Amino acid sequence: QVQLVESGGGLVQPGGSLRLSCTASELTFSNYHMSWYRQAPGKQRELVATYTNGGSTNYADSVKGRFTISRDNAKNAVYLQMNSLKPEDTAVYYCNGRHSVLSRSSYWGQGTQVTVSS
Repeated sequence: QVQLVESGGGLVQPGGSLRLSCTASELTFSNYHMSWYRQAPGKQRELVATYTNGGSTNYADSVKGRFTISRDNAKNAVYLQMNSLKPEDTAVYYCNGRHSVLSRSSYWGQGTQVTVSS
């Protein structure tokens, strides 16, 4: 079955950095748009960054200039480098894969906690 697994979350001080990883199995990775979402307590899940199968990227305004999404199709992996972290970045971060043609085919990881606090 299709499986997405996130790793790399943890506790970090404001201004620090973390690198999140997501690995996928049982899918043709190059056919999928890969994204990172996050959800803070009491708030709706929001899109953070996307790396399309065509090679384009986009970011939420709140993270532009601080976060970088990348992917390695050979390793079936997508990454999120997070720099200059702020307390408001605290959330559970989720990896998502959506088929570029069959949009109804969408998969989620179970999430990894990121806490930014002094």
